[in-house]
Parts: sequence; C-alpha cells; structure tokens
Amino acid sequence: MKRVLIVDDAAFMRVSIKNMLSRHNYEIVGEAENGKAAIIKYQELKPDIVTMDITMPEMDGLTSLKEILALDPSANVIMVSAMGQESMVREAVLAGAKGFIVKPFKEDTILSALQNLG
Repeated sequence: MKRVLIVDDAAFMRVSIKNMLSRHNYEIVGEAENGKAAIIKYQELKPDIVTMDITMPEMDGLTSLKEILALDPSANVIMVSAMGQESMVREAVLAGAKGFIVKPFKEDTILSALQNLG
C-alpha cells in the first residue's frame, strides 16, 4: 500500500483527495497546509507519494518541491494546480515533479497520475 502525504492550504481539498485515495488502497499518512509544514512532515513520515498544491501561503508548492527533492532526490511529488498555472507547472516538472493534476479534477485523473509512478 502506497503512503501519501497531502499538501494543500484548503482543508476541503485535503479531505476530497484523502477520500478519493483512501477508496483505492492508498494510505494517507499525513496532511500539511503549506510548503513549510510539508517539508517537516516529509522528513517525519517518509511518504511514497506527495500531492503538492502550487499556491499556498507561507511557502508555495514550487519552493517546497525543490526543498524536498534536495533532501530526497527520489521523492515522488505530484503537483496540484489551478487552471492558468501552466508556467508554474512547467517549472515544477523541470525541477523534478513526477507529474501534475489540474483542479478541478475527477477521481480517475488523480488515480492515473499516482499509478503512473509505478
């Protein structure tokens, strides 16, 4: 069972992702509401996969992605972006994100993004 850390500043988004993944044999090991908290939780929990929102207060998803990859170059981070954030998504993928999903997304979209990680 893959262990997932969900990072999003919107509690309803975290709940929605958690519910979608829990139904499909993913174990949600933690949640974080910003990039700074995500780095701490990543080191603490060592998840297999991170879903990372791009736009968050305190520290955005791009900065957090780069910090996590500096700690663990093999980290599997999937970016979650809103419409119109293509340039940030491109930057995230170039920085080492393993994929991305665009909000609003359907359950099968997030599942296929995670399954593509092998």
